[in-house]
Amino acid sequence: MSAMTHDPTQAFRLDGKVAILTGASSGLGARFAAVLAGAGASVVVAARREARLTELRDSIAAETGRSPNDVIVPVACDITEPGSAEHLVATAAEHFGQLDIVVNNAGISRVLAAIDDTSDGFEAELRINLMAPYELSRKAAAHMIEAERPGVIVNIGSVLGAGGGGRLKVPGYAAAKGGLHNLTRELASQWARKNIRVNALAPGWFSSEMTSDMFRSDSGQNYITANAPMGRPGESGELDGGLLYLCSDASSYVTGQVLFVDGGWSAI
Repeated sequence: MSAMTHDPTQAFRLDGKVAILTGASSGLGARFAAVLAGAGASVVVAARREARLTELRDSIAAETGRSPNDVIVPVACDITEPGSAEHLVATAAEHFGQLDIVVNNAGISRVLAAIDDTSDGFEAELRINLMAPYELSRKAAAHMIEAERPGVIVNIGSVLGAGGGGRLKVPGYAAAKGGLHNLTRELASQWARKNIRVNALAPGWFSSEMTSDMFRSDSGQNYITANAPMGRPGESGELDGGLLYLCSDASSYVTGQVLFVDGGWSAI
C-alpha cells in the first residue's frame, strides 16, 4: 500500500490570506489575532486602544518570526463611528493588496434588568454588537465582490444569542447576539453565489475582559459550573480550532451556520 501523502491539516492554514479583526486589543480578540497570524494570515487589527494594538503586533511578530509590518497592522478606531468600516477595508487593500477574511469580534455587555434599562443604553449596545458588524460585513463584501475574490466573514456570537440570560439580565446583549446569529444566516444566503461565506462562532463562558466580573465572583463561577454540562468554563485555546475551521478552506462548503463552543450549554 502506498504511503498517504495528503495532509488534511493544510486545509486549516491561512497562508497568503489577509484578515480584518475588530476588538483585538484584549481577551478573546488578542488571542484570535495570534491564532490567525500563527496560521499564516496577515491581520489588520482594530480597537480603540492603540498602545495595546502596538504591543500585540510586536508580540505576535516575535512569536511568528515574521516582520511586524507583514503580520499585523494596528488601526485605532471606534467601529461605531461613520467611516470606520471603509477605513479598515481600505487599510487592508492598501497595505496588503487584498482582503479575504473579516472577523467581527468587538462587543460590549451590560448587566441590568430590562425595567431599569434606557433606550439610549440599549441602542448603544446594538450599535457595537450588531450594527457595526453589519456595516463592516457590507463594506468588506462589496470590496470582495468587486475584486472577484472569494471571502469569509465570521461573526463572533454568543451562547446568549440562543437563549435568555435568566438571572444574568442582559437584554441588550442577548438581543444583539440573537440578531447577529440570524443576520449571519441572511448574509450567507445573499452572498453564497458571490463566493462569500458567512458563519458565526458562538462561545460559551470564557474568561476575558468582558466577563471578568463573572469570573471574579463565587456566584458567577457557580453559575457557570452548575449550568454548563461539562461543568466548567472554556479554557484558553478552546476557540482556536473553531475559528480556524470557519476562516479556512476546511469549511469551504459551510455557510450560514452558528458553531457553538460552549461546553454543551446550548444543547440543554
